[in-house]
Amino acid sequence: AALLPRPARGLTDRLYCGRRVCYEVLGVSRQASKAEIARAYRQLARQYHPDRYRGEPPGGEGSGAQAAHEKFLLIAAAYETLKDEETRKDYDYMLDHPEEYYRHYYHYYSRRLAPKVDVTIVILVTVCAISVFQFFSWWSSYNEAINYLASVPKYRIQATEIARQQGLLNKTKEKGKNRRSKEEIREEEEEIIKDIIKNKIDIKGGYQKPKIYDILLFQILLAPFYWCKYVVWYCWWIYCFTIKGQEYGVEEKLYIIRRYMKMSQSQFDSLEDHQKETFLERQLWIRENYEVYKREQEEELKKKMAMDPRWKRYRRWMKNEGPGRLTFIDD
Repeated sequence: AALLPRPARGLTDRLYCGRRVCYEVLGVSRQASKAEIARAYRQLARQYHPDRYRGEPPGGEGSGAQAAHEKFLLIAAAYETLKDEETRKDYDYMLDHPEEYYRHYYHYYSRRLAPKVDVTIVILVTVCAISVFQFFSWWSSYNEAINYLASVPKYRIQATEIARQQGLLNKTKEKGKNRRSKEEIREEEEEIIKDIIKNKIDIKGGYQKPKIYDILLFQILLAPFYWCKYVVWYCWWIYCFTIKGQEYGVEEKLYIIRRYMKMSQSQFDSLEDHQKETFLERQLWIRENYEVYKREQEEELKKKMAMDPRWKRYRRWMKNEGPGRLTFIDD
């Protein structure tokens, strides 16, 4: 019943000027120009403004400042309706077609509730903010990885040896007026070691060196290019290995193995080279071989967990204490 067409009601209390015609409120005709409407509004606003009103409002529409305030609000609503061309066009259409009840409601509230700022600008600013945060977060993770590798003896000794061979550490030992303190020399040596680790060691996975093309903004801008590139690559794959029946190369074999393992490209790249060689030796790009390898890994994981002391303690606690009980056991 609510969706059935309502009878024509004409003017409505909750739309525009309510039961009053906005043109009559301002005392102008429907053919009045914007200048005439503005002039009429200024005259009535000076007359009924609460700060300027004194005495009884003319016209017999009530008494006191409260009536003048309501009259001023009605004048302001009429001016807001008629000063904008689009709103005035919708209002004139309502006057000429009062039977289209729901259409008038939709246009009125869609204009009132529409955001003042363009949604495109909001989305663009949000994406840029996320991209900046993403880029600096990656650089922070990368610097943390470099600091960790600089503390590992294996990499620190190699970096120190390379620095000595290149004569970088000898420059820090200066005499005379340019002589520096031990703390300054130590800080400079630390920076030299970190720079060598950055340049000589290829960090893969989540701690690899950040690239500006990996942030969200560039990913969105380059999405059509990546999509077209993927479609071309997929058509090439179907043509070469499905239609022509060519043998897989090393890259194709590793790609199939990565798909079986459900790993991302960065996760797969972080694996050691000897692990990838093992994958190729066992021919894991063949589905049956991969299933056998998967079962072996699961069995090995079960054995490792069975021999792990912490896992034994957890199982013993679950058997004796059980979940949901308050205890004083720290571990």
